[in-house]
Amino acid sequence: MAVADFNQIRRSEHLPARIAAQIAREITEGRISAGEKLPTEHLLSKTFGVSRSVVREAIAHLRNEGLVETRQGVGAFATDIERRQSIRIEQENLSDKASFRSLFQLRLPLEIEAAGLAAIHHTSDDLLKLDEALSQMTGAAKWTDEGILADLAFHRQIAAATQNEYFLLFLGFVAERIHLAINAARASAVLEEIVEVTIAEHLAIRDAIASRQPNQARQAMHEHLVGAASRIELQLEIF
Repeated sequence: MAVADFNQIRRSEHLPARIAAQIAREITEGRISAGEKLPTEHLLSKTFGVSRSVVREAIAHLRNEGLVETRQGVGAFATDIERRQSIRIEQENLSDKASFRSLFQLRLPLEIEAAGLAAIHHTSDDLLKLDEALSQMTGAAKWTDEGILADLAFHRQIAAATQNEYFLLFLGFVAERIHLAINAARASAVLEEIVEVTIAEHLAIRDAIASRQPNQARQAMHEHLVGAASRIELQLEIF
């Protein structure tokens, strides 16, 4: 299996991140006021010429950065300045391999621990949502950008299944930037191989969580993350 040259990450342009950056500028520069409702998913998808799933991913970026809050059945609203997160990692900063490796290194302990906690604390609804994400990853859309969005949704749902809102907050923030790794690996490897290997790794994680086996879940996540790093030629420090 071929592995990605890190330069591919530098060239990758992830559509949801680009759209989120444009909306973020509207918010931070005051053209969308605090408390103001963002346009609907339908209108944003028409404006940017993308699918609604891409718009939802962009809104997730903004939510994880504290720039918007979403209200079920109502929509997304710009947050007050004092409620916004002070931590920001600009996407272009991750074009530097050392910076990207540091972010991936942070992901390792957080996601391994999350997998173990999810195995203990997940609900039937959490498992249903994991299976929904897996279904999208393994269906006809697995070769497309929809498959990448499903991959990210799978990891966010594991964080949610910990029943610890801080895991969801921090891992959501990190995961939105790790999508570059998925793009780079897919672009540089034999797509059929990279997708099938990734699916198998996710299935192993899901099965361990569903069986409420925290040690196996942690091990499966460990193997997935190490494999994901190797596919983009990142050498992590493993202890």
